[in-house]
Amino acid sequence: KRPNASCGDCHGTHEVLPLKGRSGQAFRLASVEACGACHEKALKAYYSSVHGAAVKRKGDPDMPVCGDCHTPHRIASPKDDPVKLAITTNCGGCHEKELKSYRTTYHGQVTRLGYAHTAKCHDCHTGHRIQPSKNPLATTHVKNRLQTCKECHKSEATAGFATFEPHGNTHDYKRFPALWIASKFMIALLGLVFLFFWTHSLLWFRRELKERRPIVHAAPASGPHVRRFGAAVRLAHLLLAVAVMTLVLTGTTVLYADSFWAPTVMSLLGGPKVAAVVHRVAAVTFAALFLGHLFAIMGRTMRHRAPFHWFGPESLMPRWQDFKDFAAMWRWFRGRGPRPVFDRWTYWEKFDYWAPFWGMFVIGLSGLMLWFPGFFGRFLPGWAFNVATIVHGEEAFLAAVFLFSVHFFNSHFRPEKFPLDIVMFTGCVPFEEFKHERPQEYARLVQEGRLEQYLVDPPSARLVRAARILGFTLIAIGLTELALVLLGFLQNLLA
Repeated sequence: KRPNASCGDCHGTHEVLPLKGRSGQAFRLASVEACGACHEKALKAYYSSVHGAAVKRKGDPDMPVCGDCHTPHRIASPKDDPVKLAITTNCGGCHEKELKSYRTTYHGQVTRLGYAHTAKCHDCHTGHRIQPSKNPLATTHVKNRLQTCKECHKSEATAGFATFEPHGNTHDYKRFPALWIASKFMIALLGLVFLFFWTHSLLWFRRELKERRPIVHAAPASGPHVRRFGAAVRLAHLLLAVAVMTLVLTGTTVLYADSFWAPTVMSLLGGPKVAAVVHRVAAVTFAALFLGHLFAIMGRTMRHRAPFHWFGPESLMPRWQDFKDFAAMWRWFRGRGPRPVFDRWTYWEKFDYWAPFWGMFVIGLSGLMLWFPGFFGRFLPGWAFNVATIVHGEEAFLAAVFLFSVHFFNSHFRPEKFPLDIVMFTGCVPFEEFKHERPQEYARLVQEGRLEQYLVDPPSARLVRAARILGFTLIAIGLTELALVLLGFLQNLLA
């Protein structure tokens, strides 16, 4: 049996070739035959590839040779995960644009995190028989691509599924118009949303700080309180918060796989396979809460004896008064009018309520497409999955940054609420705070003789303490995730 290769088998025994200059190029070309002396089948397959043909027929030393993929000294089996990862990186040494676009896919993101169970370059293009995609013999040729996809996606791959663009570029309108449009639309949406709401928050902070009103919610939890939220609503809010934070952590760790923090977080999550299961459980929880809420509203409306006023003061439906309140709020920001007074719901609370409807449609539908590509691939073209990937990630970024900056500010960080409002955890507010914040609702309830129905005993000291601990914990998690997301975004932007 022939022994493993020794130094002389590759470098020669008497006429050792230097590794630099023209002699180095000669060594590169000679090394192919040296490897082929043992690996005959691999050499034959290599010479049939576009790389090997250029080496054999043209003597092109710039083509990749055996040592470029397998390394010259620390050669290991291509079945080993470190080798799979190294080969993928080595391919990118020449194919930089392709490596960059590959890394924007789920396959590439998982690879960047240091895991090798998703498709790599050689899984699609083969290791030795690589051909241009236009070549009918290429595994990536349009006629062969479906069979190549089925190597991993045996039951999922369909004709539409196989037209997914693994190297789709959002900057190339001519080749990928749908990707370009989706990307630019999401960028414009993100810019407009954050420009508007961050400006709103900054002006609000400035004006509220200038007036220096007393922080009425900081008073001891004694005296009569007014019930704002029932137990079911508070529980749903808590579960929704946990589900969203779980989705953000598991999703953005993959989305920003190039970030310095992502591999560590993914390791703590148990790896991409575990993170994917956790992400889907959180998504199902979110969807169940959303649909449960809709069914509860429908049932309550149908059971309601008196007609429900869809655009009344107790409805979350937008109404003309909300636009008036919004305009009055901006006048107050600039010191050109009094602060508006509010009823049961403010315009920013209604926006917070309706935002998940948009998010559920956009993030939910795109997430389902990526979760069940085999089903959707039966009737959707492959580029739809590229668009779904873009929209899912960008909309998730929008939701995370909005929740942990704008929503946190509206509910907790503005001067009158800082550092924490516990109403969503206790369900009630002190009577004086209620009169101060909701004067129109207070006056309406007094006029209708219904105020007594909402008066409750103050929460116990134990409940208040638990509410504060839970509230601060959720805020700390949210701010940590916000920092990770922004760091990932900036690092990705500057890359």
